[in-house]
Amino acid sequence: MSWDDDSFADGFGERHPGRRATRWQIAGQAAGYVGLVVGVIALLVAAVMLPGVLGLGSNPAGSVSTQAHVPRVALPPMAATAEPEDAAEADAQSENTVDGLTGPPAVSGSETGPIDPDWTARTAEATGIPQRALAAYAQAHGVVAREDAECGVDWATIAAIGAIESNHGRHGGASLDDRGRALPEIIGRALDGNGVATITDTDGGRLDGDTTWDRAVGPMQFIPSTWARWASDADGDGVADPHQIDDAAETTARYLCASGSMRSLEGWRAAIFSYNRDGDYVDAVARVANEYAAAVG
Repeated sequence: MSWDDDSFADGFGERHPGRRATRWQIAGQAAGYVGLVVGVIALLVAAVMLPGVLGLGSNPAGSVSTQAHVPRVALPPMAATAEPEDAAEADAQSENTVDGLTGPPAVSGSETGPIDPDWTARTAEATGIPQRALAAYAQAHGVVAREDAECGVDWATIAAIGAIESNHGRHGGASLDDRGRALPEIIGRALDGNGVATITDTDGGRLDGDTTWDRAVGPMQFIPSTWARWASDADGDGVADPHQIDDAAETTARYLCASGSMRSLEGWRAAIFSYNRDGDYVDAVARVANEYAAAVG
């Protein structure tokens, strides 16, 4: 979960002011990396730390990292361009054309073409990531690569965060519908100071349904105040919705890139640390992202 204040939490609100964040643990990965089951374990750590002061050249929050390299995956291929048979067909297709690529884009609001469906199917099978979620992560990779070539964020990293935060939109029995919305909505516990951070309502309950306290929301678990600052409308429906996987994935990518280049190990870890200021969380994301990268060769 990404935060912009001095309080820290895991994907469902388990953060504490001035303390290390609680962490998620990932379990149940079978041989061959078929499927992924994400569990949540709240772990309160008494070490006091200040946000933003720990450079990731040294391990964040004092963790002992086993990460040896930055996850590396290629930019997902775009779908092939189909040639229109006549002028009428060309006119009809023009509404769905982005930079010369035709057909309904996986994320209609993004300024890039649709991801190759064969790539999506193969990669989903290899990694266990649901195709709908994978399409959103891949599209976010492509959009940000075009916007900020120096950033270096990739779909494997975004997917690893999605796995840890909500099991790709499946936490608590939720699932992604055809439009990419997580239903039922994934909403964390009230940040009411009862064993968690105290954050009073910042959005009038618009995103989290709570007019008294803020709660983390959506498949990427954004705090409403952070969403208000970084929100993207990736699916082009006119609404930046943290419960919609395309919007949430693209917002995650842009948020990570705000920390600077992720092409070095230190830069990559610093970006993940900005998302959740816990060294164990950074290590968990690194592990899952590298497993995804290895699964696709």
